[in-house]
Amino acid sequence: MDMKAMMRQAQKMQAELAKAQEEIKTMKFEGSAGGGMVKAVATGEMTIESVKIEKVIVDPDDIDMLEDMVTAAVNEALRGVAEMSSQRLSSATGGMNIPGLM
Repeated sequence: MDMKAMMRQAQKMQAELAKAQEEIKTMKFEGSAGGGMVKAVATGEMTIESVKIEKVIVDPDDIDMLEDMVTAAVNEALRGVAEMSSQRLSSATGGMNIPGLM
């Protein structure tokens, strides 16, 4: 492969990578716990957009359980975003492992 072809391939990959990164920013993933009684939505930028809690599970005498469910829902949402991001970036790089991307 000549140098020009390698440069074109690198530029193509760079453009695909930029596109993937923009798509990731718009991604959302919902995690839930307690049979869907607690839901958390995370964005592709690894931030929590919202947390919804069904009133029926709010027990002032058992705050620990509610905290555990919120933590579980948030962690599931963040794992989902990380997995989707990793898949999209892998697709953009043709499976090459590029340090610092994910």
